[in-house]
Amino acid sequence: MADAVGSIDTPDAQDEAQETTKKARKGGKRAKKGPFKRLGLFYRQVIAELRKVVWPTRNQLTTYTTVVIVFVVIMIGLVTVIDYGLSHAAKYVFG
Repeated sequence: MADAVGSIDTPDAQDEAQETTKKARKGGKRAKKGPFKRLGLFYRQVIAELRKVVWPTRNQLTTYTTVVIVFVVIMIGLVTVIDYGLSHAAKYVFG
């Protein structure tokens, strides 16, 4: 039975060529730059990504904050009720 093209057993010629070029290069672009240049590049990329962010409006931010606070209050109440019930159940069982 013949193997399918690109199967694991028989790699393509392109895959073999890519492996040899990867092995021949040492360090790549990162090794040529100093640590301060890499740090500067990192901060430039962070600022560029922050410019792409769609920031919420004040109305959206107020809505999101209100939803989170209401959810947290509901969860605190739920955990309090469960804790109170379990503590009374433990007192009933163990005296």
